[in-house]
Parts: sequence; structure tokens; C-alpha cells
Amino acid sequence: MMDRELSDEELQDLFAWIDKIPLSRPKRNISRDFSDGVMAAEVVKHFIPKLVDLHNYIPANSAQQKLSNWNLLNRKVFSKLDFHVPEETVRRIVLSTAGAIEPLLSTLREKIDRRLEHNTNNILNMDYFDTRNREKPHTEVHQTEARLLAQLAEMKKDEKNVQKNMKLQHAVKFSSEMDPTFRLILQEKDQAVMALQETVEILQMKVNKLEHLVHLKDMRIEDLTRHLEMYKAKGNTR
Repeated sequence: MMDRELSDEELQDLFAWIDKIPLSRPKRNISRDFSDGVMAAEVVKHFIPKLVDLHNYIPANSAQQKLSNWNLLNRKVFSKLDFHVPEETVRRIVLSTAGAIEPLLSTLREKIDRRLEHNTNNILNMDYFDTRNREKPHTEVHQTEARLLAQLAEMKKDEKNVQKNMKLQHAVKFSSEMDPTFRLILQEKDQAVMALQETVEILQMKVNKLEHLVHLKDMRIEDLTRHLEMYKAKGNTR
């Protein structure tokens, strides 16, 4: 699957998907951009934050470090998504071989979507509706939607509060004439701001994940509604 050539339509769809992901470096040449594995780690981190610790992946030009990054991805991340990149494919990617990275990213996208869909189905199936009762799914799925949207709104509210605090902290500038004690206090506050920035990043990733889950949930609702209507239609014809 990771060696097959993608069609033009599949490539365009893949590139559009990648363009929507906030990555640390501008995307210029996909073969070179993804050769060290760092941006591949960022893609997974964007959708499934708990799977990836970005500090473990070092931007590199040397083939040795690139191989190290990809081997770590295979062991720590891809294995949990139920796939493995063959050594020969890794070497072709490290060498920025044209056409080597696209099939892998396509497979990675499928694995990520499958994991997110699985997580969403677990949320929908846990305590919220009983499949033995045909009259309940539609109502209880909407209750699940309300819970997800409420959580999403709360996260966005928290993010705004953090950003507001960061602006207040940066409103005061360090100066050479400032009292040493006051400057020390500001330095401590500046460290607190850095911690808040990390919190904002984590919240944003959670928001992105919830928005994706809500989208998958909407598709699930449509499917359940369609099956419910078919069930009722069959009942009326009897």
C-alpha cells in the first residue's frame, strides 16, 4: 500500500489535507520537507496529541539522524496505529526520493482517521444509547453532541482567558532602570507566560481534535437516522 503510486486526484486531496495542518516549517518540496520525519510526527501530534512527544524528533540534514527519527516513529507511534514503514521505504524517504513520501502520508491519514472514528464510536456507544432500543439512538446521540459542543466551548473559553493573561504580562517591558526585585518578579512572570503558552498549544490541539470528532459524529448521526427511517419504513409496511 505504501509503495503504490497515487493518482493525481488522490495527490491533490492529500496535499489539501496537509495544507490544513499547522506545521513548524513552510511546505516547499514535500519530498525534502518530510525527509527527516519531524513533520510526519507533527501530523500525528495534531490529530492524536498523546501519541507523540515532539521533543524526541530532531530536525536534521544528516541521513543518520533522519533514520533515527523514522525508526523512533515506527517504534513509538506507527506501531500504535497498527502499521509499520519498511526499512527500504524509510531509506527512500530519507534520500528525498520523489514519490516516496506521498503513499506513506496517505496511509498515515487513513490510520489517523480510523483511530479518530474508533474513538468517536466509543464515545457514542458508552452510556449514551442502547442499540437494543430502536427509538433511543437519535435523541441520545444529540445528547452526546451537546456534551461535545459544551466541552469545545469551555476549551475555547479557557484558551481566551490564557491569551488575555499573556497580553497583560507582556504589557510591562524590562528596562535597565527597573528595580532588581521588581525585575526578578517580572522574570518569574515571564516564565509563567511560557507555561501558559504551552497550555494554549495543548488546548488548541484538543479543540482541533474535538472539532474533528464532532464532524465524525455528524456523519454517524446521519447514518443512524437513515437506518432508523429504514427501520420505521419496514415496520409500516408490515
